[in-house]
Amino acid sequence: MNAATIPVNAASVAMKANQPLLQLRLPLWRSRFMMVILFGAFATLMGRAVYLQAWNNDFLQEEGEARTQRTVEISGVRGKITDRHGEVFASSTEVKSVYASLEDIRIGITPKDKTEAARKRADRNAQALKQLAPLLGISEAELYRRIGGTSTKPGAEKGERKRDFVRWARQLPPDLADQIAALKIDGIHLQREYKRTYPAGEVAAHIVGFTGIDENGQEGIELAMQESLAGQAGSRRVIKDRRGNIVEDVASIQASRQGQELALSIDSKIQYLAYSQLKQAVEAHGAKAGGIVVLDVHTGEVLALANLPTYNPNARAQLTGAQLRNRVLTDEFEPGSTMKPFTAALALEQGQVRPDTVIQTAPGRMHIGNATISDAHPHGAMSVAEIIQKSSNVGTVKMAMNIERADMWEMYRKVGLGAPPPLQFPGASPGRVRDWKKWRPIEQATMSYGYGLSVSLVQIARAYSIFARDGDLMPVTFTKRDSPVLGQPVISPETAREMRTMLAAAASNVGTAPKAQTMGYSVAGKTGTAHKQEGGGYAEKKYRASFVGFAPAGKPRLIIAVMIDEPSNGKYYGGDVAAPVFSAVSGGALRALGVPPDLAMKPIVLPPENREIRESLGVSLAKAE
Repeated sequence: MNAATIPVNAASVAMKANQPLLQLRLPLWRSRFMMVILFGAFATLMGRAVYLQAWNNDFLQEEGEARTQRTVEISGVRGKITDRHGEVFASSTEVKSVYASLEDIRIGITPKDKTEAARKRADRNAQALKQLAPLLGISEAELYRRIGGTSTKPGAEKGERKRDFVRWARQLPPDLADQIAALKIDGIHLQREYKRTYPAGEVAAHIVGFTGIDENGQEGIELAMQESLAGQAGSRRVIKDRRGNIVEDVASIQASRQGQELALSIDSKIQYLAYSQLKQAVEAHGAKAGGIVVLDVHTGEVLALANLPTYNPNARAQLTGAQLRNRVLTDEFEPGSTMKPFTAALALEQGQVRPDTVIQTAPGRMHIGNATISDAHPHGAMSVAEIIQKSSNVGTVKMAMNIERADMWEMYRKVGLGAPPPLQFPGASPGRVRDWKKWRPIEQATMSYGYGLSVSLVQIARAYSIFARDGDLMPVTFTKRDSPVLGQPVISPETAREMRTMLAAAASNVGTAPKAQTMGYSVAGKTGTAHKQEGGGYAEKKYRASFVGFAPAGKPRLIIAVMIDEPSNGKYYGGDVAAPVFSAVSGGALRALGVPPDLAMKPIVLPPENREIRESLGVSLAKAE
């Protein structure tokens, strides 16, 4: 070491030690103050920790559960709808929906974690997403757009996501759902739900109706009985990992409840018979539409109801308003001559006429004010029974004009006209009957034979129950009843029996509806042929043909009403167009119900060439030939 450098270093050290800043001493209070601050902060943290852990740990518990625990909804199965014998009209089958947790899909596609495992997972998800797109029926570009990006390349992060949870597809068949599940894509999950199916299809469409995709009733019984059919959803609390997978089932919050099963009054055999015969008539006569309803006289149950046009509730993509309309319940029309029995019944009830009372109808027309009322065929002097049998307008009006307006109006109201039928069914029409105080003489006259008021088909069918049930109006229902019901008295049993005799004559070979007759059973009923309203008047060549009747005539079991709208193939009278439908349905329905025939059945010998006739009668071709 160079001796000369020592003094220099020592001098240098001495000079540094003599610096003023190095000689400064901090005040004692400052160090103590800092010490207090440090200890205070430590004590605060310790106190906060003790407070949260010992006295107020609910908050931390809730926050932790919010990040791991989820409430999972458990769907309640909607109740089945069956016919009176247990045949299924509507049921729910288990299907799957696909939903996506977009945050987890983003992690799978563009992972922030750059590890090799994360990259491999991203590549696997990208390949699986390419397979997912065709399974969902969309393009790969559309799939990535839904995820939140605009590119089809993994790693694209363009666009913004407004929701973390998106349902992509619903009501997938089991095999397709299994293929999607096998892809095991992060953030893609399957959820159980139910799909409504309708085995009867278009045959019972207007009765059963249908539900939406969430199984809420939208039409028919599905809508009317929504509260009892709908299942109650339940829920469970589970623990999920960050990818949405359930790792632990914690507890049940609320058990799901299955909807109630509903047994309708409908008989599926009679329903199919009614639908097929109505369809055949509408097609044969080139009609615009048609409707039929079958009622049980004893219980008031609707055994069948059909409309055309109709639809298939299992495939409603092309559904139109015309197909959807339940015409039997919602369409109002002027009933025409099917109203004449009520005028005659009221005249009988008041003692103004007897069935054999003779009324002069010649020359087949009469004048009320400036209006002329005429018969299709002049008949001269006829009894009341013959007036109903031959459907004389003039004879009916002459009876009506001797009845007080208020009494006619009261009669119509008592049989249910002008008020909605007592059915738990959406859209049932009340019809229209004006207040009697506003009736003019010509209106009273035309109402007596079915013009100037409007009814629905189910209303007129129910009204005929006063003839079939010894004078009382029966309540009607779409749900199964196990015993007969009491009705509301309207006319006396004697009047009802006299009207049954008259209506049986109207359906005889000398009446207006011989084609209503059915093999083995006596029938009774009345035809109606009414011009359709158009603009401010009536269309000259547009008609509604109808027939309302019951069978067997002596001891009625069924009431059947048929309406054919705008037949266009040359025939338009109710006896030609609607009565044959009544004949076919009444015969088949009575046999299906086990009602014994009340007429002798004579064998019919047909030549071999009458193939169509033999087939319609159920004759075996092999045996006949």
